[in-house]
Amino acid sequence: MDEKLQKVLARTGLGSRREMERWIDDGRVIVNGETATLGDRVTPRDHVSVDGRPVDTKVAQQQGRRILLYNKPEGEICSRSDPEGRPTVFDKLPKLSGQRWIAVGRLDYNTCGLMLFTTDGELANALMHPSKQIEREYLVRVMGRVDDDMKKRLVDGVLLEDGVARFTDIQDGGGEGINRWYYVVIMEGRNREVRRLWESQGLTVSRLKRVRFGNTFIPSKVKQGQWIELEQKEVDELSDLAELERRKNRQLKPQEKEQMERQQRKKGKTRTNRQRVHKKTSPRARTRL
Repeated sequence: MDEKLQKVLARTGLGSRREMERWIDDGRVIVNGETATLGDRVTPRDHVSVDGRPVDTKVAQQQGRRILLYNKPEGEICSRSDPEGRPTVFDKLPKLSGQRWIAVGRLDYNTCGLMLFTTDGELANALMHPSKQIEREYLVRVMGRVDDDMKKRLVDGVLLEDGVARFTDIQDGGGEGINRWYYVVIMEGRNREVRRLWESQGLTVSRLKRVRFGNTFIPSKVKQGQWIELEQKEVDELSDLAELERRKNRQLKPQEKEQMERQQRKKGKTRTNRQRVHKKTSPRARTRL
C-alpha cells in the first residue's frame, strides 16, 4: 500500500509533515535514485534518502509512538538552537538514535508550562492542526480591572491583526488588587494569542502558564525543567484526539530507562545562570495527568 511521501517521512520522526514538505520542495529527498516532488507516493519497498542518507521508513513501526511531557520554565526558547546562546527546550530532552523529538506547538520565551514532544511527525502535525479543535488551558495573571462585559467580549470574539480570536472559557483563579489570576481556554495555537487577547482590552499579562493540552495535565511530580515519558494510556488518548490510529509504544529496556533518568539528572545540574527560575506557585493547583 502506498502513502504520501511527506506523511511517511513525518512518521519516522525527522520532522513535522509541513517540514517534510519543505524538504521535498527543496530537493533534499531522493526516492529510488530520483529527486522527489510533492505529491509522490511510496511503499515500504521504495528506497528513500534525505540529504544523501538512507531513511528507514519502517522505523516508526519499530520504535512505536513516543511522547514526552515537559514542564517548560520561563527563559527557554522553542527553537533547536539560538544565535544569542539562550537555552532551548530541547537542551534537557533525552537523546534519540535515528529519530528526533518534535515539539507539539510552541510557548513564548516568557511563558512556562506544559509542552509535548513526540517522535511521530504525523501526530505532531495532527495535534497542532486547527481543524482538530483541541483545548489548551492557560493560567494567566493580568494587571487591570476585569468586568463581566470584558469577559463577554473575549468569549464572543475579538478582531486581532490575524483574524478573530476568542476564549471558549474564562474562570476566576483568585488574586488581590489589580493583579488577578484567570484560567482561560483556547482552541488553537496562534502566536501570542492569549497575551494579545488580554492586551486588546487594555490589560497587561504579567504571568502565563499552560496547564493543560486536551486531557493532559502536568503531574505534580514534574517540576519546571523536568520531563516524563507518557505511558501507553496517555499516548492512546492523544492519538484519539488527533484522530490517528493507535500505535503500540515500544517498551524501554531497564538500562534505557536508567540512561534517560541519568541524562535528566545531569542536565538538571547544568542549568545555566541565564535561566530565570521562578518559585512562585499558582493560586489553584491543576496538576493531574
